[in-house]
Amino acid sequence: MKIRVDRELCKGAGSCVAIAPQVFQLDEADKAVVIDMHGTDDDTIWEAAEACPFDAIILEDEDTGEWLYP
Repeated sequence: MKIRVDRELCKGAGSCVAIAPQVFQLDEADKAVVIDMHGTDDDTIWEAAEACPFDAIILEDEDTGEWLYP
């Protein structure tokens, strides 16, 4: 699974960081960035994506590029 953050949508709520700090962190602009796509299990990554109040986390199939979430 590929993880992307839409920086236009991200408002720095930090819920992704709280749930999966080994995958996400906030940068100097208080926007989420992916630091390690494989830093935790897929269930935790899904939980972090679903917790984003702005739907800024995009999950894609690595092979097909198909959007899985949102």
